[in-house]
Amino acid sequence: MPTFDECRAETIDIVSIVPTQGPCGILAPSCTAATSLAVDEINSGAGILGREIRVTTIDGGRPPHEVATEVEALMATGMIGAITGWHTTPVRRAVARAVGGRVPYLYATDHEGLTDERPGVLMVGEHPGRQTVPAAAWMARELGVRRWAVIGNDYIWPRHTTDALRRSLGSPADIVVERYVPLGTTDFGDFLDDPALLFADAVLILMIGADTARFNRQFSAAGLPDLLPRLSPAVDENILLSAGLSANKNLYVASSFFIDDSTPDGRDRRGRYRAHQGRFAPALTTFGNATYEAIHLLGALADTVGTLDVATLTTNLATGVTVDGPVTRRGFLGNQAVGPAFLAEANGVDFDIIDRLS
Repeated sequence: MPTFDECRAETIDIVSIVPTQGPCGILAPSCTAATSLAVDEINSGAGILGREIRVTTIDGGRPPHEVATEVEALMATGMIGAITGWHTTPVRRAVARAVGGRVPYLYATDHEGLTDERPGVLMVGEHPGRQTVPAAAWMARELGVRRWAVIGNDYIWPRHTTDALRRSLGSPADIVVERYVPLGTTDFGDFLDDPALLFADAVLILMIGADTARFNRQFSAAGLPDLLPRLSPAVDENILLSAGLSANKNLYVASSFFIDDSTPDGRDRRGRYRAHQGRFAPALTTFGNATYEAIHLLGALADTVGTLDVATLTTNLATGVTVDGPVTRRGFLGNQAVGPAFLAEANGVDFDIIDRLS
């Protein structure tokens, strides 16, 4: 039987944090299945730094301090080589404090673009200036949108994203409604009945998971899709399915990750996913793809720099690192992954990509 140290030398253990409960619990099966595909692809090759990788998935839908406590316990074993996942900002901030820069932490969710992230926290998702703000500018240019109504969950990412939109607009008064609701909200009547909504040209949705699906169903039931286009940077195919066909009309989504069957890469990735997971697997979605890319980016970054040591990675990332691999992200500049961002329109329970965002 191999010793503890021999196990460490032969494998790299990765913690994947995805919510299995709460509003984002509907995303977990897709994220976990896509991560499994990435692990199999990497291990069927040379691994990461010549070592096999193993992934332990933990529930990121719990209160942040509970997630951080479990991560801290896993870190105490000395066996954890990296962390990835799709989860909320409060979870990321709590986990980053617990990790303390000891291992790289690839965060696969859109974020706020804050400058106080701890060493080793690498942003695979986009910040508002590269995604939501350009998407809003596209809607102003193409659809004549000037005034916005904002509905968001009540935590740091929606509030900072709204602030970024406000700074980009001609006047702060161009946000005519701004409301934040707790995670797990089921009734959006106060927002939908607000008379100020009549002065908006579009709605920015900064909620996550099932909250967005519930909002879109109520928005549709109120007869508003024909009057007000909606924009969100946090919708995937699971959310479209949960909301239903009629709730997705006139809905635009900004993302760095879309599985586009019209391209050879998209068809190939979906084909590999189905071959790996089987015909009854969860759909390969935008958010699942983000967790898939985070694992591959970790491998590409480690093999490019030659280590997972956070201090060495940080030194190299400061001047920019280009990576190669089966991903749309082509490298890092500082702690931000670099790659394209796109705007799509919901088409039933799928997406039609309509433009690339600059």
